Amino acid sequence: MKKIFGLIISLTVISAVCSGVLAYVNELTKEPIAQMLVKKTVEAAKAVLPPQTQSVDTAQFADGEEYFVGYGEAGEVVGYAVKGSDPGGYGGDIVLMVGFMSDKTTVVCYKTLAAAETPGLGMKLNTPEFAGQFAGKDGSSLSVKKDGGEIDAITSATITSRAVCGAIAAAARKLR
Repeated sequence: MKKIFGLIISLTVISAVCSGVLAYVNELTKEPIAQMLVKKTVEAAKAVLPPQTQSVDTAQFADGEEYFVGYGEAGEVVGYAVKGSDPGGYGGDIVLMVGFMSDKTTVVCYKTLAAAETPGLGMKLNTPEFAGQFAGKDGSSLSVKKDGGEIDAITSATITSRAVCGAIAAAARKLR
C-alpha cells in the first residue's frame, strides 16, 4: 500500500512539474508566435497584390477582420488582399491570402497561409501550374472542371482543388 501511495505522489509531482514547464514555455512563446503570424500574413498580402502596387495599407471589414489595400504610384487603389478559407480540404481548413484587382473580383494570385493536405498530392496547391490557373479569373465563380468549371483539378486531389476554389470564393464574397 505504501508503495502505491509513493508512486501516486511521484507521478503527481512529475505531472505538476511538467504542466508548469509547459505553461511557462507556452507563455514564453505566445507573443513571438503571434508576431510571426502577423508578419506571415502581411508578407502574403504584399505578395498577392498586383505588381503595380507601390504601398499597402490595412483596413477592416464590419466584423473587424483585417484586409489589405494596395495603392499605385498616383495613390489610386490597384488591388486588395483578403484572407479566405474553406473547411472542405482533405486535411481540414485551407486558408489562403487572395489578391484581387481593384474591381474586387478578378483574382491576381493566392498564397497559402494554412493547409494540412497530403504531401505530394494536395500540397500541390502551391505549385505554379495549379495556382497560375486562377489569375485573371472571376474569384466569385470558380469551380473545377469536374463540376463544370474551368479549373483543372490537381490529379488525385479534387477535394483540395474544390476547397481552394471555395476559399477564393469566400475571400471574394468578403469584398462585396
